[in-house]
Amino acid sequence: MKALTPAKKAEAGSAPLPPVKGSVSDTGKLVRTVLHSLEDAKAEDLVSIDLHGKTSLADVMIVASGRSNVHVGAIAERIVKSCKENGLPTPKVEGLPHCDWVLVDVGDVIVHIFRPEVRTFYNLEKMWGGDRPGEGSAKGARAAN
Repeated sequence: MKALTPAKKAEAGSAPLPPVKGSVSDTGKLVRTVLHSLEDAKAEDLVSIDLHGKTSLADVMIVASGRSNVHVGAIAERIVKSCKENGLPTPKVEGLPHCDWVLVDVGDVIVHIFRPEVRTFYNLEKMWGGDRPGEGSAKGARAAN
């Protein structure tokens, strides 16, 4: 995965906001840390979605699957542990009691971890990955490159 560059941020059409207290200015480091954690925890079907120009919630969304509720919870806990070990802000986690769908908010990176059937039902990749109504096809083509 490529590190985000200032040119990519300028492409989004607006100047980047100043970092929020406790946030990490190096989104690339966040993404690398999260992806390494996902791979260590044996997460499956990893998909990374560039959110520049689509929302101000985050720069990158990562969607992954775990084989069971226990595996989904273990993956989320691995991300939290890895962030702490690398001196990154402690992520906010939602959904741990049931572990059908766990959201890990690492600031500029949002991670959704699903059991496969729940992932298929919500289909976030389709919602965020391609052109949404009212968006031009040039924007989608640029995100695909």
